[in-house]
Amino acid sequence: MPLRNLDLCNQYRSSRQNLLRDFYIPCLKKSLTYDRAVGFFSSSSLSLAAQGLTAFIKAGGRMRLVASPHLSEGDIEAIESGLRCREVVITDAITRELSHEFETVVRDRIACLSWLLVHGRLEIKIAVVKDLQDAGVYHEKLGIFADADGNRVAFGGSANETARAYRRNFECIDVFRSWRMGDRDRIDEKVQNFEELWQNQTPDLDVMVFPEAARRKLLEQCPAYPPEIELQIGPQIGPDIPPNPKAATSTATYHTGHPAILGIPTLPEAVVLRDYQQQAIANWFKNKGRGTLKMATGSGKTITALAIAAELYQQIELQALIVVCPYRHLVQQWGRECEKFGLRPLLAFDSVQSWQRDLSRQLYGLRSENGAFLTVITTNATLMGTALQSQLPYFPEKTLIIGDEAHNLGSPKLVECLPRTIGLRLALSATPERYFDDGGTRLLLDYFGPVLQPELTLADALRVGALVRYRYYPLLVELTAGEAQRYSKLTTKIAQALAIDEDAEGNSALSALSMQRSKLIANATHKLDALRSLMQPRLQTTHTLFYCGDGTVEDAISQDSIRHLDAVTRLLGKELGYRVNTYTAETTLEQRETLRHQFERGDLQGLVAIRCLDEGVDMPATRTAVILASSNNPRQFIQRRGRVLRPAPGKSRAEIFDMVVLPPDLERKTMEAERSLLRKELRRLLEFADLADNGGEARIKLLDLQKRYQLLDM
Repeated sequence: MPLRNLDLCNQYRSSRQNLLRDFYIPCLKKSLTYDRAVGFFSSSSLSLAAQGLTAFIKAGGRMRLVASPHLSEGDIEAIESGLRCREVVITDAITRELSHEFETVVRDRIACLSWLLVHGRLEIKIAVVKDLQDAGVYHEKLGIFADADGNRVAFGGSANETARAYRRNFECIDVFRSWRMGDRDRIDEKVQNFEELWQNQTPDLDVMVFPEAARRKLLEQCPAYPPEIELQIGPQIGPDIPPNPKAATSTATYHTGHPAILGIPTLPEAVVLRDYQQQAIANWFKNKGRGTLKMATGSGKTITALAIAAELYQQIELQALIVVCPYRHLVQQWGRECEKFGLRPLLAFDSVQSWQRDLSRQLYGLRSENGAFLTVITTNATLMGTALQSQLPYFPEKTLIIGDEAHNLGSPKLVECLPRTIGLRLALSATPERYFDDGGTRLLLDYFGPVLQPELTLADALRVGALVRYRYYPLLVELTAGEAQRYSKLTTKIAQALAIDEDAEGNSALSALSMQRSKLIANATHKLDALRSLMQPRLQTTHTLFYCGDGTVEDAISQDSIRHLDAVTRLLGKELGYRVNTYTAETTLEQRETLRHQFERGDLQGLVAIRCLDEGVDMPATRTAVILASSNNPRQFIQRRGRVLRPAPGKSRAEIFDMVVLPPDLERKTMEAERSLLRKELRRLLEFADLADNGGEARIKLLDLQKRYQLLDM
């Protein structure tokens, strides 16, 4: 449909219309080109220029942008006195603006501009008045849309781009259409004005190409994939927000939603829930607001949970949401997801002084009926502390608590800290059953509620397209002579311990011996040789996760013991030149965010971790996982596999390389014990293989291992 088929008004004001929904997005969806002059090159003006660009990106459009640098008196004086080159001062002014810490909506909109720039669909020029002392600044604001049929829509803005006005997102624009007789002359004038500007033919202005240093700074904001969701600055002035929003009486509509309003849970328009998510939501409501969602890692548990919060707001005017996560980086990740649903989350996980007073103030506002919706995201550790425990009794009755990676909440101490006064409860986990802890599993389900249907297994998630398909490659690794000898001795002791007491869970001696042997396998020396052989022909690949053991290996040169993680990082980085960094428990939250962005962009080809990337971390850009070490705990390999199978634009398949240590030949008396233990490991390997696109090929690789230990029945 061309632009001329849109029902456009002559003027748009934020007090009467939603400019994003009613004007920008409809026009951008139909446009092949978009020319925009925005006045100052500032975070606020850039955000205004980028309104609705997610629709424009999807439509394949191209954009030209003109802006003016925000020069200080010192900048102007330095140029006029000849102390600094004009181009250098302008470049510095632009890069200063791009170095700010942007709020979420601004960051996401600037990311749209950056994505267009990277992909050659955006050109930027900088307009500067020739006489900086006398002529003021270039501050024109106009835009021109054009479609494939030659139709044009032009607009001129009077937006006040102060920080206060920007936050309230108030705009007033006049609109002109080329198919209306009375508008044609105005359209032609605006098109001519922009073309003269672009060609540097405007009197009293110098229009220069976008400086390379500033271009590189803008590219730092570029996401790995085109942004999918258009966020709204709020609170939006206009008809979308009544003074006192009341609950809707209709049943849930899961496939749509209003534009995100900060503070209130609202399903974004871009989110389309799958059938299994809708069924899970319906079953949670049928179970009177309690239950556990058991869904494969990467299949959308977070979105499902926030959709429940949005529906609760519609049905009962939900007042507060508490999300409890096992780790601090998951708090930040939940914070980003909550913002997409229009929420203003309070992150309560750092020092008490940084959040306690704000939480008390917001709770007081709720109880006095003057406060807005409250969202608190915290960690398991903070939940146990007195600072948060003392506040829990003051949460309103209409509060929902969500336990993320809820299997971690099953310990007696943590279950005891979960608030009993909150009746609406939801647990999320791909594996809610606690490993070797049936009692903890019962405590968890008693609090949150039973596992609800549908349970979504990995096979289910692959079948419905919630996760991408994958190929699985087991890499068989031999032990060194010394490692084989230690392995045999440990296996003999394990067999003896089993003969005394077959109860693996209660046998501390057996557990200690098994742990020693697991570390020996995890840090087997020849795994480094296998890694070298694997990666040498793959040095141009990106988006790879490497999972290491937490022990040490012997350095081939110095004969000293070094951490397995350090040995892998050195081999990949120094020896092979593969751009990697480590992602460990010692990595700060700020560093983790930086690493995540570098990894998504491909600046870092890989990340090397031990366990920090096992649970919850959302890195959908991951294409490949190399598992050098893993435990027998099914939760770990389920989580790791889910990391690499999360869908992302342009990602049709993933690869998993799994290093499997071949046990040495053992004496008959220890063979049976080894056979019993190996059965558990093979169960993991064969499950990986059976769901892979190359399952037959992967099973053949494991056949020798099955034959050696007479496990062909698996």
